[in-house]
This record gives sequence, structure tokens and C-alpha cells, in this order.
Amino acid sequence: MQGAIVRVCVVVTAAILNHPLFFPKENATIPEQDEALLARMKEHEERLEAEQARLEEELSRQEKREAGGAHEEEEEEEEERYGWYFWSALSLVIFLTIEVCRQDFMGSSPSRGSTHGDEEGLSEGPVLTKALFPDKGVLSSFYERCIRASAQDARRTCEFVEGFADDLLEALRSSSDRDADMEVEDCLGVGSAFEAWRVSRPLTCDLVVPFVPPEPYGFQFRLWCDPPGDTPPDMQGCGRIAVTRTREGGPDCLCGTADLGEDMLCLLHGKNDRPRPGEGADDDLLCLKNTPYLAKDQVMKWFQISVTKAWGRISHKYEFELTFRNLDAPGALKVRFRSGRVIMLNITPVVQFDDTDAYFVSHFPSENGSCSDTYWSLSFAVYEKNLLKLLAKGLPENSCHVRCLQILSFLHKKQEGLTGKSALTNYHLKTALLHLLLGTRASAWRGEDLELRLRDVTGFLEKSLQEKRLCHALVGNARVPREIGLPEMFRAAEPMNLFRPLVLQRHLYAKTLEHFQEMLRNACALIREYTPQVPNGDVPHTLAARYMILAKGPLFCSLQKHAEIFTDMEILLKFLLQSPLYGD
Repeated sequence: MQGAIVRVCVVVTAAILNHPLFFPKENATIPEQDEALLARMKEHEERLEAEQARLEEELSRQEKREAGGAHEEEEEEEEERYGWYFWSALSLVIFLTIEVCRQDFMGSSPSRGSTHGDEEGLSEGPVLTKALFPDKGVLSSFYERCIRASAQDARRTCEFVEGFADDLLEALRSSSDRDADMEVEDCLGVGSAFEAWRVSRPLTCDLVVPFVPPEPYGFQFRLWCDPPGDTPPDMQGCGRIAVTRTREGGPDCLCGTADLGEDMLCLLHGKNDRPRPGEGADDDLLCLKNTPYLAKDQVMKWFQISVTKAWGRISHKYEFELTFRNLDAPGALKVRFRSGRVIMLNITPVVQFDDTDAYFVSHFPSENGSCSDTYWSLSFAVYEKNLLKLLAKGLPENSCHVRCLQILSFLHKKQEGLTGKSALTNYHLKTALLHLLLGTRASAWRGEDLELRLRDVTGFLEKSLQEKRLCHALVGNARVPREIGLPEMFRAAEPMNLFRPLVLQRHLYAKTLEHFQEMLRNACALIREYTPQVPNGDVPHTLAARYMILAKGPLFCSLQKHAEIFTDMEILLKFLLQSPLYGD
């Protein structure tokens, strides 16, 4: 019987050591692990039952052979029988314990659906974001009250800004010297306002204005991804712009490229007009001193002076005030009407990269300065705008992707008001959304899935912050559709980490992570604060409810024609509620 007990122990030990929990499939999804575990457990159960049957049969044969034995042998068999029961019960307890631990382990594991490597199966995200947002009813009410009205007003504001910018740039062209000054082209609307997801007030519209040098000069570009790769690591995604003479303007003079000495006289240039060796352009072409590279600060000063002169030529046509709201940015303007209404716009001078829709940007609106005056950031805003349009065509009707981005942008803005600025920007939120849109099935973005998708985007960002790595949505991403026309050199480039500053600056990383976690903790309470609860279906006696009553009245219809005199909708509501024509 001792051999039988030993065999039972061996079977139990082998079952424990071969349990699936000790050898999980590394890249398997949760459903696959469940099926594999059930199959293996069933197989082990069958083996144990067969072994138990064999042992019972052996015991019965021994009992028959030893039926006439002494009383001592019967007591020994009884003890061995109890030993068998003991080991059977112990093995059952061990298996139950392992199964309970497995369930706890699987339940506490973070989801793999929203990671960088595999985004096909969306899930509820990491533990921190599992119970983050309220249900879809509260989210829908919050969106209708706080966001939808702002999105509708943005379209009219963008149209006004584009018309005003065209008029301003036309005045700039007429006041410039075509033979000596930079020539500006037509402006392009980019960013959140023109992608229909900006929600902050007052509304800020971003426009880019390409400019080119006068003949016979041109631009040559040196990107961070070009060989020999001498761009500093912290300048990833940037490039330098060299101003050079083109052949169309006539043959280059040798006095600009060779040292002819003091006794030699150039017949084309006087002694004082001779270009210095190593220079591709003079100071009038906005280059850094003693270099051929275009300088961002020089461009900023030129553009601010040009815009000021242009506004002086057309200011008599408009009944509002135009000022620079930030002197460290080239075209950060503020329009203030007599009524007090304010519109923000950023007109940024850019340089077009070859014949593509990528632009070298002198200053981003959120940028506080750069460590190098000759390295220009490359913007793919036009491609991102086209990508959102292309992806929206394949999504379900009334998809939640725009609402998801708007809600997160709203929460981020409110959190900045509480804890101040951080390295996290709306562009990072947009990048995370684009990664998920490119890596998931279109059916996952139905309108009723807003709560789940909010969890996925925040879970994606949480993981990115923990890893200090958020790749650019377009550069080095093979999932980007070729229909948007992104140049192959950027598709094949190394992925660009937008969180690289967080790797180099620990203090900035700690502040950004704290900001994000605080935003998640405050999200549910903030959404509910902006969404008043309605008990028993009664209409609450609030500004929103009164507005719905007034919306059908003649007073609102008459004032709606002059809505631009109000700073925002709340001022309009308060004015209406204080009117003697309104009664409870």
C-alpha cells in the first residue's frame, strides 16, 4: 500500500506542476487561456479518475486475497484506506486553491486590448481607469449641455477667422517689396477648431501661412532622418532650412564662394556688397548671423512687423480691436469686439517641405521656447486632418470618436485650471485616439460605446506615461493608410517618441503623471457637477431648463441675430433671465 500512496502523491505533484497557471501563454488573449486551461484541467481530471479506479481495483483484489488474514492486517488496511481518503481530499483542496488563485490572477491582470503592440481587442483598460467614467446616460447629458453648443458655434467662428486672415494677408502682400521681402501664400486652417473637436472658450483658431524667399533664392531642407544623422537626439522630428541661390536667378558669382583677396574687385558687386564666404543669404533673408540657416526668431520679428503694418492698412474696415496677446509667438492675435466678445487666432508662418503637405513650423502655440533657433519642427497637421476625415468615412453613423476627444479635452482644460500647465497637451490626446482608431475595428466606435472608448483612450495614455513613450501617429507607423498621401520617407522613418522630454526631465515627468492621475480621479465628479440630476423626470429650475423654455419665444429669436455681442452662452442666458419679459 505504501507504493500506492507514493503513486498518488506523484500524480498530485505532477498535476500541480503541470497546471496551466505555472506555464501561461505569453501572448495569448484571455479567451484563449480559458479554453486551454479548461482542456488541460479536464485531461488531468480524466487521468486522476483512471488512476483512482486502478488503485481501487488493486485494493479490492488485495482485500480478497487477505480476507482470511489476521486482525492486525485488517487494521493496517483500514489505516491505509483512511490514508487514501486523506490524500484524495488533500489533492482536491490543492486543485480548488489553485483555481481560486488563477481567477484572482486573471481578474487583476491589466487589459492587453489598449497597448501599443496589439490594439485590435478594445477593453476596459488598466485598473486605474476601470471605474473612471459615469454611465452613458450621464455622459450623453453632459455632452449635450457642455460641448455640443460650443462645437456648433465653432464653425461660424472659423469662417469669420479665415475671411479676416485672407484680408490681412492680402494687405501684407500689398505693403511688402516683392523683390526683397519674403512672399506669403494663402493660409490653411489646421488643428482642433478646423477638425471640429475644439471645446475650450474663447475659441482659438490655428492657421498656417506658407512663405517663400524672393528670387533668386530658394530653400534646401535637412531633416532629422537624413544621413549622416547628425541631428541632436532632442531635435527628433525637426529640420534645418538653408537659404540658397537658385539657378533661375542667373549664375552665382564666384566672389560669394571663394576668397579673392583684398586686391581683387568683383565687376558684379562692389567691395561693400560682396557676400561673405559661407553665407547663403544676408540678414534681410532672416538667417542666423554668419550662417545660411533660416532663424525662427528673425522670422517671428519680420512677421509681427508685417502684420502690424497690414492691420494699419485695413483697420478702418472693421469695428473691433486687434492686439498681439503673446509677443513670444509670431501671430498670436486677439480680436475683441466692442461688446466684449473675444476670438483668439494663431497665424503661424511656415515653410512647405518640398511639394508635400508637411510644413516646418516656426513656433507652436503651446511652445514656450526652443533651445535652438535654427531647428524647425515638422508639422503633419494637414495629413492628420485628412486621416481623421478618411477614418470617419468607415466608422458607424453617429460614432463616438469625436465626442471622446472633446470630453477628454474638456477634462484636461479643467484640470489645468486646478493644477496648472503640464507637459500633457491636447495633441497627445489626439495622438492616442489616432492610434486606437488605426488599430481597432470600426464597429467598436458606435455612439453607445462612448464610455468604453473613453476608458480605452485614458488606459492607452496611462500605459504610455508609465513607459514614457508615445509614438507619433504618422511617422514610422505602417498602419497609416496610403490614401492620405504621406511621403514614404516618413512612413519608413524610425518611430518618433513624443514623450522624450519626460525621459530627460524627471521633475516634468512627475508633474505630468500627477496631473494625469488627478484628472482621472476628478473626471467622474466633474462630469456629474456639470450634469444636474433630474429627480422623477422633473425639469430642473436651472439656466439650462429656462433656456429651453425661452428658446421658443420671440425675445430669443430677435436676440439670436445679434448673438455675437455676448461673450458666451451663459451671458446670453443671464441676460434673458433678468429680462422683465421672462416670468416664472
